Amino acid sequence: MASRTALRRALPSIRSAITRPKQQIRFPRFFSTTSPCPAPNASSSTPDYVVPDPSRPTHFGFETVTEAEKRERVAGVFTSVAESYDRMNDLMSFGWHRVWKDHFVASLNPGFSPLTSTSDPLGPQHILDIAGGTGDIAFRLLHTAHVLNRNPSVRVTISDINRAMLTVGKQRSTLLPASQQAALAFVEANAENLTQTRPLQPYPSAAEPTTHDSHGNQEQAFFDPATATSSIPSASVDLYTVAFGIRNFSNIPAALREAHRVLKPGGVFACLEFSKADAHPVLNALYKEWSFRAIPLIGQLVAADRDSYQYLVESIERFPSQADFRDMIVDAGFVVAGDGYEDLTGGVAAIHKGMKPRVG
Repeated sequence: MASRTALRRALPSIRSAITRPKQQIRFPRFFSTTSPCPAPNASSSTPDYVVPDPSRPTHFGFETVTEAEKRERVAGVFTSVAESYDRMNDLMSFGWHRVWKDHFVASLNPGFSPLTSTSDPLGPQHILDIAGGTGDIAFRLLHTAHVLNRNPSVRVTISDINRAMLTVGKQRSTLLPASQQAALAFVEANAENLTQTRPLQPYPSAAEPTTHDSHGNQEQAFFDPATATSSIPSASVDLYTVAFGIRNFSNIPAALREAHRVLKPGGVFACLEFSKADAHPVLNALYKEWSFRAIPLIGQLVAADRDSYQYLVESIERFPSQADFRDMIVDAGFVVAGDGYEDLTGGVAAIHKGMKPRVG
């Protein structure tokens, strides 16, 4: 309730910093700004750069690493900060992430799905929350769907590549009403390939940092595709959400293609992520000064972990601009309305949405 009150008070200042979307629709272009990309459903359409390749160069903050190395190092970062993840976001956003998340979920109105349903928009709905770890977004989605929209037929799958983050979310979910707990599922998966998943195998706490499988081999904190026992089928999801996670993926175009695959026609891809405040030079300068000077130092003092916080700041700086990320979403086969994004707090964060076109 307090966060919603804060949102109402903050909206006027947020709106003044938002670039109003133009009334236009952007359809899939089926090409990339870096290489040709025909229609994603064609058998020969998948360009090399959207196929995960462990040896392909990518970035980890300001460093150049391989996709495989980034996956392991990101896993290390989030295993380290799993218990203090919300505090980390408070430091990086001055607490605004809570207001942004409330606004993000309210704009999606989960539990009411007029696009994927041909009969009852208040019918069953499957939401996939990617990189959902600690459950911050998923719990909000369930509350809105079950309580505000009075639709108990909504279920949420929380997916994350990091078992430590999912374990924290699983523990926190025990505080939810029983009906909402029953509507939750926790799965380990790499967002770049959702054909390989498995139910959460809880990870030890920070005080017990390693565990072993039945053969005595040490297990890793991030999902191993070799252990997959299930998958997320094509055209099985009504709403795909990812909040403050996609910038950490090793191959973002591959993840966007997977989002398109698992969504039903008419389904919505929605992303909340730190972004660029370049349109507001004073705000941008102040925010970068805070990010690069203060946040790593606070990480060192508060969590004894300067390196993780340094990476997270650098990952924001390396993330594409609003327009560039919008174009990546369109390239993956989605249709976007207007500019395709909504700036929050002058562009410090942004919401991106795309719809998978309906057939016929």
